[in-house]
Amino acid sequence: MPSQAKTPWGTNRPIARGSPERRLSAHVRPQLKLFSKSRLPAGGACAVLITVRSELLCGSARYSRACGKMAGAGMATLGSWVPRRRWGREAVFLGFYRGLSALLARKSERTPRWVPACRPKSSVSFLSRPDLPNLAYKKLKGKSPGIIFIPGYISNMNGTKALAIEEFCKSLGHAYIRFDYSGVGNSDGNLQECTVGKWRKDVLSIIDDLAEGPQILVGSSLGGWLMLHAAIARPQKVVALIGIATAVDGLVIQFNQLPVEVKKEIEVKGVWSMPSKYSEKGVYDIQYSFIKEAEHHCLLHSPIPVNCPIRLLHGMKDDIVPWHTSIQVADRVVSKDVDVILRKNSDHRMKEKSDIQLLVYTIDDLIDKLSTVVN
Repeated sequence: MPSQAKTPWGTNRPIARGSPERRLSAHVRPQLKLFSKSRLPAGGACAVLITVRSELLCGSARYSRACGKMAGAGMATLGSWVPRRRWGREAVFLGFYRGLSALLARKSERTPRWVPACRPKSSVSFLSRPDLPNLAYKKLKGKSPGIIFIPGYISNMNGTKALAIEEFCKSLGHAYIRFDYSGVGNSDGNLQECTVGKWRKDVLSIIDDLAEGPQILVGSSLGGWLMLHAAIARPQKVVALIGIATAVDGLVIQFNQLPVEVKKEIEVKGVWSMPSKYSEKGVYDIQYSFIKEAEHHCLLHSPIPVNCPIRLLHGMKDDIVPWHTSIQVADRVVSKDVDVILRKNSDHRMKEKSDIQLLVYTIDDLIDKLSTVVN
């Protein structure tokens, strides 16, 4: 009997995308549309608030046995597999969810332990740009739509989410790009001279010069702000967005909430030492000029002209960017296809096992949706 293959997403059997079994399991699979913009009342208030401990099953039990051993340890081969899985944390559902009682009555097996991926070392490539810093990146060739990961503030391309998405795309056969902003990681440039506008240009350079065909952008924190700018600037190429703790206008809002005397002191010093538990020093030293330049890229003050499907994931324990920001973004974007998914016990980074499960599942759903539209 073939051994069962376990990934961090569950026990699986490979099912070819587009096959009758895949279509059946996708039909049975509960959709994660937890908060739909079409159900958002005037003023952005929540229609329904339901706190649950959810168990999600994908496909039927007869599809759960794997056909072969997983190649390598850890996060390998999700590919065109349809996972059975259990969300081990509490979630908050905003909106009306049909069949919830029946869904919660179903039982699933325990989620396998998270096993870190064994990753072979690979060289970093560089995108040369006239009069602009060279950008370090890693590119995986594959099918469309491609996926591009846009990291958070001074985060590099080697974070947990970036690597998890790469493994997912590799097994699925889809193209994928991760990169470092100028002044960050392996890219050229001086961090002290970087601005939101310059990082916006970095994202557009990746889309214009490296990406082929339609792209799904996955933006984490500040990367979620930049993905919206990219979607506005390249509407023909950006076909969907996934925001993780989307920090639209975040630094500007935080700065404007400081007392007047503190803001004046920062203006004189030229540096804002913003406390952060995610920094080794306990603070991020942000140039005052960075904040002032960022004000020119704020989006929440008016309708955001983005029409593609958008999924916004946010942790309710986020003490950096309030989850209400995702609700504001959902209300401001022009697109009607917008879902906000809140994780009750997740923090700003959303890098726990259940958070990664939700992220790759959301990507997979969007790929299915876009493939259906194309076909």
